[in-house]
Amino acid sequence: MSHPSAHPQPHAAEAPGRPGLKPSWTSSDKDAVTGALGGGRVRAAVGYGVVNEVYWPSSGEPQVRDLTFIVKTADGWVDIKRDCIYSLTPHEDGPLISIEHRLARDPAFSLKLEIMPSVENDSLLIRYELSGGTLYALLAPHLADSGEDNTAWIEGGVLYAQQGDASLAFLADGDFGKTSAGFVGVSDGWQDFNQNGEMTWQYGKAEHGNVALMAELTQPRGTLALAFAHHAAGAAIHARSSLQRPYALQREEFLATWQTWTSRLRLPSAGDAETARARLSAQVIRVHEGSDFSGAIVASLSVPFGQAHSSLGGYHLVWPRDMVEAATALLAVGQVNDAVRSLNYLLAAQSPDGHWPQNLYPNGEPYWSGDQLDETAFVLILMAKLRDLEQDDNFTRSALEWAAQRAAGYLARHGPVSQEDRWEENSGVSAYTLAIMIAGLVAAVPWLSAEEAQTALAIADDWNARLEGWCYVSGDDAPLAAKYGVDGYYIRIAPQAAEHPGQQDVTIANTANITVKAGELVSLDFGYLVRMGMRNAADPRIQNSLKVVDGELRCETPSGPLYYRYQHDGYGNTADGGPFLGQNDGIGRPWPLLTGERGHLAVLSGGSADEYLAAMMKSSGDGGLFPEQVWDTAPVKLFEPGKPAGSAMPLVWAHAEFIKLLWARQHQQPYEALDAVRDRYLVATPAPKVTFWTTNAPVFELTANLDLCIQGNQPFTLHFGFGDAQQWTGVQDREAALDAFGLWQVKFTAQELAGKGELHFTRRSGQNWESQDWRVKLP
Repeated sequence: MSHPSAHPQPHAAEAPGRPGLKPSWTSSDKDAVTGALGGGRVRAAVGYGVVNEVYWPSSGEPQVRDLTFIVKTADGWVDIKRDCIYSLTPHEDGPLISIEHRLARDPAFSLKLEIMPSVENDSLLIRYELSGGTLYALLAPHLADSGEDNTAWIEGGVLYAQQGDASLAFLADGDFGKTSAGFVGVSDGWQDFNQNGEMTWQYGKAEHGNVALMAELTQPRGTLALAFAHHAAGAAIHARSSLQRPYALQREEFLATWQTWTSRLRLPSAGDAETARARLSAQVIRVHEGSDFSGAIVASLSVPFGQAHSSLGGYHLVWPRDMVEAATALLAVGQVNDAVRSLNYLLAAQSPDGHWPQNLYPNGEPYWSGDQLDETAFVLILMAKLRDLEQDDNFTRSALEWAAQRAAGYLARHGPVSQEDRWEENSGVSAYTLAIMIAGLVAAVPWLSAEEAQTALAIADDWNARLEGWCYVSGDDAPLAAKYGVDGYYIRIAPQAAEHPGQQDVTIANTANITVKAGELVSLDFGYLVRMGMRNAADPRIQNSLKVVDGELRCETPSGPLYYRYQHDGYGNTADGGPFLGQNDGIGRPWPLLTGERGHLAVLSGGSADEYLAAMMKSSGDGGLFPEQVWDTAPVKLFEPGKPAGSAMPLVWAHAEFIKLLWARQHQQPYEALDAVRDRYLVATPAPKVTFWTTNAPVFELTANLDLCIQGNQPFTLHFGFGDAQQWTGVQDREAALDAFGLWQVKFTAQELAGKGELHFTRRSGQNWESQDWRVKLP
């Protein structure tokens, strides 16, 4: 609290300041998110009791840092975000956000806010009611996803800001009193109050910098409209249109659209609190689908540790993996139309070579350039889920065939080693990515030609048979086995498909290059072998791995058991609660998402998911949103053990996981599993007929009665012989033949290789020979 200054500064036409100030983003944690289901394209997030990001025209484009309030009281001034205690009340029927701010020292003080996007216009409505002073709105534009080079001005009683082709207008249903446009940290309204104790500056314009707008609200109650358009005049039209219709009527319309959507939910059987959280989770997922690009669901309306940096991407991007997890959760609760829209978007966003970008803006523009094979495979799984529900007639046959053929071909040509794992930190082969890829290849079969289907299934069967050799360790490769009394376990990742995966070195990302043996590193990633329908939960290898994971990664918190990603993780807050800035001083914290994954394995092993569901719920924020990470040590700064740790909230993937865990508990099976995959690997268990040698997945010893197929992604001549490395016999050349998916291959039958000892070979492409010879031990 500050006190009035006896020397207010005079009025000036333009604000003094430094236009080049670096933007300062708002907190990454949100209390609530909201969006309309009509034509309005605004999405908003609330954190610390105030609007702290507003998105338009898509859910991937934040335009506002925050909209907060200052109150001038009889004895000074109050910064609502810093000085007040607030309570947040979500609405059962939809994301209408009600907040009340109070002062501990003054029981008569109250500021009530209700936040709601317009159903029809590109505007956000804020209904306010104040007891105990004069209210001032403080708006910090970050148009075009940047706090730099914004221009703010006041004209005709309207507060404007513009940057490039993004503009905003800010209006009240009653006239503003004093107004001002300034530069953040120099001449903004907060600095005015901080220096002078009241609003004394009334600058008319602040150009090309990090700007802020302030307006005095002359009435103790009323409605504000914050609107957007490509031109300032258009933004004003949206704002005025929103204020010309009664707020109560628009509120009724907003809730009616959400009531219609929510009434179609078929939530799993659960207790009242679980049902309420599942309903909220479904609404949260739906809010994250913007209106500008139908079907595009972003990972979160937040930026991880966004209070400390100015990342242009954050989590308000489409990750195909996260999006399919969200879409399948909506399918699980009966929202088929939403999943259809999402698949339609993904089909349109597929790259020409068949894969999906690591992440992309809702408008389809790729952001990062990594390649995660699970993200391509997940789209095939969504296609198959809709087919199982007889919803594939929402698409033309040719569209599905085109997508499936390209995606399956991409997996066949690039698997089983993925450039990045699901945590986007290491390349290699992992049980998780393999599970998704194998399921994806099987899922694609109905849309493939006979030749393509045969190749896809043969590769899937081969990877399924070899999976444990790449990802399950025992003996000297398994240093944790003796500690937990098991004979082996699945590792997090192996950099190469090698004979002794546990002996390979893995560098832990986000650390000072900590390197450990792959056999020392575990995660819950293997759980998707069960969830995809490839392994039974009772399989001793699954149960062994659970013992190791529970011993290594389980964290007991006041909220219940939560799980870390893997040992030595460096992605998380610093020891004193500071933000992760990629400077090798972060410490990985537990993820509620992973608690849901552990709960799935408990259910599928014949146990109970109750403690895991309870832990997820207790670890959420005050508004019921699930965070990315949870604080795990003694209280520090704003963080309490077992509660959100300031990385990102909400995490849409976690909300999807909660819904699917409730579904799994009721049905005693995973929602993701496809009948075709279960029938193939848990019922029929086909033995592969051929094994595929590729450069990133070489065959070291051929299993008896298997054909050997040596594959490449371009034409080659195979130069080979038998015997030993020093003396090849029967030396000859064979030209590779073109197979399905653009694969070139030379195939040897089991009979042809029987009794030959060893196969030695190298390859020539054009005039270029490989730089090494290869060896396969024969049965």
